[in-house]
Amino acid sequence: CHNPESIEHSPLIFRISNKCMGCGICVSACTNRAITKDDGGLHFDRNNCNIAGCDAHCVKECPQNAIEIKGVPFKVEDLFRELAKDKAYFGNEGGITLSGGEVMLQSEGVLALSKLIKEAGINLAIDTAGCYSFKVLQDLLAHIDLVLYDIKIFDAAQHKEIVGGDNRLVLENYRKLQETGTRLWVRTPIIEGATDSAENISLIGQFLQQEGLPERWQLCSFNNLCRDKYEQLSIDWKYKNTCPTEKKHIEELTAIARAYVPQAEYTGTTRE
Repeated sequence: CHNPESIEHSPLIFRISNKCMGCGICVSACTNRAITKDDGGLHFDRNNCNIAGCDAHCVKECPQNAIEIKGVPFKVEDLFRELAKDKAYFGNEGGITLSGGEVMLQSEGVLALSKLIKEAGINLAIDTAGCYSFKVLQDLLAHIDLVLYDIKIFDAAQHKEIVGGDNRLVLENYRKLQETGTRLWVRTPIIEGATDSAENISLIGQFLQQEGLPERWQLCSFNNLCRDKYEQLSIDWKYKNTCPTEKKHIEELTAIARAYVPQAEYTGTTRE
């Protein structure tokens, strides 16, 4: 969403619920042909959906209220006013964190929002995976106080296999962020069978020690609370049945991390 005037509070999710009686009214109501019907029932093509700009005829016409849309597009100024309502509760150390998904997919809207937040004297952090051109982030740095930076897997081949893309930009952007003197917290999700090996934590630790220590390194215990959102997005999530991280295991990984970054800690709920 490269729109300097708007930003989505959360990704728009379209879902046909179990209230659906298969009448097909939504099929004729959809001007983008995103909903079709055959002998197998109703089918939704997310690539053709323009729910943010089509006035949601399918939702309005459904007699059973079976179609749900979650996520609200905001004008930047309106979102700022909503966020600033809590300013009295932030104190000196608190503030606003912009996250996602990937917050920088809405980079122009985020830049406009960050300027308003900073002008209001509110602390601002962004949570990002860093997998984009550094220029996208560069203009934002003057308006933010802290970057929460994901480094999931250090080995390039494993990163491509598990995450689905190259990690060269992620690592290079970390180096560039360090050069700017920006406050940095590194975050590593601890996911069984993906990121939770001692070797992975050691390799990330060596990289951080070599390129510049973050203010904190947080090992984030895994939870699968987001699996309902994947279901609503019709995505078969690989980790939907993965358990929260075992406490003993994440404590062992944290000990390894602290050998490289003394400020390493683990966060989140664990299992015994």
